[in-house]
Amino acid sequence: MQTAVFFHAHPDDEALLTAGTMAMLAAEGHRVVLVVATAGERGLADMPHGDELGAARMNELYASAARLGCARVVRLGYGDSGLGADGGMAEDRPDNAFIDADLEEAAQRLAAILKEETAELLTIYDPAGGYGHPDHVMVHRVGARAAEIAGTPILLEATVNRDPLLKGIRLAARFYPKLDVRAFESAYSAGSDITHRINVREHAKAKRAAMSAHATQATGGDGDRTLGAMLRIPAPIFRYVFGTEWYVRRGLPPGTRLRHPFDQPS
Repeated sequence: MQTAVFFHAHPDDEALLTAGTMAMLAAEGHRVVLVVATAGERGLADMPHGDELGAARMNELYASAARLGCARVVRLGYGDSGLGADGGMAEDRPDNAFIDADLEEAAQRLAAILKEETAELLTIYDPAGGYGHPDHVMVHRVGARAAEIAGTPILLEATVNRDPLLKGIRLAARFYPKLDVRAFESAYSAGSDITHRINVREHAKAKRAAMSAHATQATGGDGDRTLGAMLRIPAPIFRYVFGTEWYVRRGLPPGTRLRHPFDQPS
């Protein structure tokens, strides 16, 4: 048995990016630990921002973690930084906003968990924070430093293969001209940079169950929510579309292609 720590910014991030991998490792008998930086109390929902929303989202996180087989859930205790109207930093963020945290202090908090768990693997996000959310970028920075402090041997950046994503976005833009294709051109990671392609189709049911746990994030706002739309996809198509999870491990030889989080290049 080995221990893998999955570090995310908000409740529901784990369900979208790494749930299949988490369920797979748990099913194999590994110890899976889920750490979130914030409670997501400033997320888009039908509830107002604040502690009540944060408590609801943490309860959803515990339910998601149980469905994935997690052995432990930890909240670092920072405030959700929120998003500005332009998708960047919010001006009215809380005093303890994650993006305003001292990098070294936050990294030490996470490193303490890594040491306590004797973790062999930590997942974070790519340098762009996936789609650019400031809290996600901070997860990358804090997680990379924490792995350095703790001496965690495997550091994986959870991401999405940008190449097929861009093709799909460009196709969709033909029918929805307001769709900003340029916003996705630097999001996530190019296929050539991805080192791990994890087949999680056998765990698609657990991944869907984890998504379903985050009910507050399936509705809210003026438009259709991404999570809500994903949950309406028929099961066979869901298994195909969400049956692969992608990661980048820096420093490996060009062209490295691995199939399991604990795999080492030959």
